[in-house]
Amino acid sequence: MNQEADSTPQAHSLPSCYRHPDRETGIRCTRCERPICPECMVSASVGFQCPECVRDGGGTGPAPAAARPRTIAGGSVTADPRLLTKILIGINLAVFIAIQANASLAADLSLVGAYPPPPFALREGVADGQYYRLVTSMFAHQEIWHIGFNMLSLWWLGGPLEAALGRARYLTVYFVSGLAGSALAYLLAAPATATLGASGAIFGLFGATAVLMRKLNYDLRPIIALLVINLIFTFGWSSISWQAHIGGLVAGLITGYGMVHAPRERRALVQYGTSAVVLLVVVVMVLVRTAQLT
Repeated sequence: MNQEADSTPQAHSLPSCYRHPDRETGIRCTRCERPICPECMVSASVGFQCPECVRDGGGTGPAPAAARPRTIAGGSVTADPRLLTKILIGINLAVFIAIQANASLAADLSLVGAYPPPPFALREGVADGQYYRLVTSMFAHQEIWHIGFNMLSLWWLGGPLEAALGRARYLTVYFVSGLAGSALAYLLAAPATATLGASGAIFGLFGATAVLMRKLNYDLRPIIALLVINLIFTFGWSSISWQAHIGGLVAGLITGYGMVHAPRERRALVQYGTSAVVLLVVVVMVLVRTAQLT
């Protein structure tokens, strides 16, 4: 690529947005003439203006509050678009280190439906009221390869998705997907099976990323190929919880669609309403399985 560019000096690339240097754009502010990307464009009577020109009061666009740059899902554009992804990775690593220091901690944090299984009296598990396991299991890993693969996937998928959705919406997709994965594993897996790992939430990020790429008309083949490979691993190894992966993937597709395709005039209502519906299904699955085991 570099050799080809050097051999064709007459080729010119588009200028970069002055607020987002990694984004090329052919649009400039009609007042200051600085290049601006779609997220920074504020409609004016003629063309588009940058947020600063509107905020200074000299522009003809909407009020300064409307000039704040927004993500495609309506979230705020932040200085560090990977902050929550870094925090999530940090929490997972901290829990992994704690488990390595005290192996019994994995049994306390993992997702267990009921142990011992019926007809014995319950001593521990979600069916015995330990609902926190639906969440703690999302951050627990025992093997180095498991957390390594999951954290690489979280960094690769989570960072761009956090930047595209905004922090609140990204975190909503992550936790709703993780809980859906936990709930489906609780519903369908053997009661005494111990499940742990961030895979359910990460498969949710797969789903939401596919929806986002479809919305932006990006080439879906890379993400589909990667998802297919992961599904092959999911169903090819008996030790992997396919229930958590499928539950997270479906929840990620649904919540991601709600985040990306919500109409602007009812954006928050549709986005968080969709997430609430998925959470309601999660609650129903948990209640049904608990009734079966008690």
